[in-house]
Amino acid sequence: MQLGVLGLGRMGANIVRRLIRNGHECVVYNRSFDKVKELQGEGAKGAKTLEELVAGLSKPRAAWVMIPAGQPTEQMVLALANLMESGDIIIDGGNSYYKDDVRRAKLMAKKGIHYLDVGTSGGVWGLERGYCLMIGGPEIPVKHLDPNFRTLAPGIGKIEQTPGRQKFNPTAEQGYLHCGPTGAGHFVKMVHNGIEYGIMQAYAEGFDIFANANSQELNEDLRYNLSVPDIAEVWRRGSVVGSWLLDLASMALAENPSLSNFSGTVEDSGEGRWTVQAAIEEAVPAEVLSAALYTRFRSRKEHTFAERMLSAMRYKFGGHIELKEAVKK
Repeated sequence: MQLGVLGLGRMGANIVRRLIRNGHECVVYNRSFDKVKELQGEGAKGAKTLEELVAGLSKPRAAWVMIPAGQPTEQMVLALANLMESGDIIIDGGNSYYKDDVRRAKLMAKKGIHYLDVGTSGGVWGLERGYCLMIGGPEIPVKHLDPNFRTLAPGIGKIEQTPGRQKFNPTAEQGYLHCGPTGAGHFVKMVHNGIEYGIMQAYAEGFDIFANANSQELNEDLRYNLSVPDIAEVWRRGSVVGSWLLDLASMALAENPSLSNFSGTVEDSGEGRWTVQAAIEEAVPAEVLSAALYTRFRSRKEHTFAERMLSAMRYKFGGHIELKEAVKK
């Protein structure tokens, strides 16, 4: 099945590769044509302009926008809409704010263009592992693009099936889900990332306690010189706190136990703030998620081992490059 992809960064390029490797046709566009040429060498059809990309797609056209949220996505979606026709489909696969999706979908509807919001999780590992897809929008275009979604998703793999799932949506265990109408996909991804903040913070604080277990402030017989990399590894083996984030943390610690290659400055890409805002609007207490967000703000002023742990995990799952400096602990 054919799909246009705009934005060939860490995730966009690998989305194209995963589709092509599984028999789909991709027409690609990027501001830097070097990335387009690279994917042309792997079987994609390149476009130098948006007009060329749209012209290279068969009706109903489908174009997946995979660029930074905010104004870049806003401008790209509107530019695409000016070139597309009734029945065509625009997919925002980035991390846009779900309220922006609702507004854009109304604009697209005036031209009869379908708009889908697809929260995409998988980071730099998605090419091999697949992408968890959280989809929002009308049912007809979602069904039309099902072959693409099914290919991008991880599939059941080696994960055991959950008992009693027969009455629920079967695509969920494949790794993709039509969550609901416009905005629902990015709403689910937003909360997903908010939860991610909290889980990462819990690991970071726990490992910080280990890193300081030999503090001179403790009684000598209560000091422990612990191997943090080994603790992370043993937890991966049967522990109830095991997870992919712990796998990535263990990798980072094995590479550099002090994490001195990370300063501990931890950025936030927006979804954590939006999750807390949604909690406020719904009057839902979200103490852990709020605290995790505020810790990221604090990390820009002072750094601990916990912040370096957060930086390391962000780099491992998403390739997020954060300020590096020599750190002595």
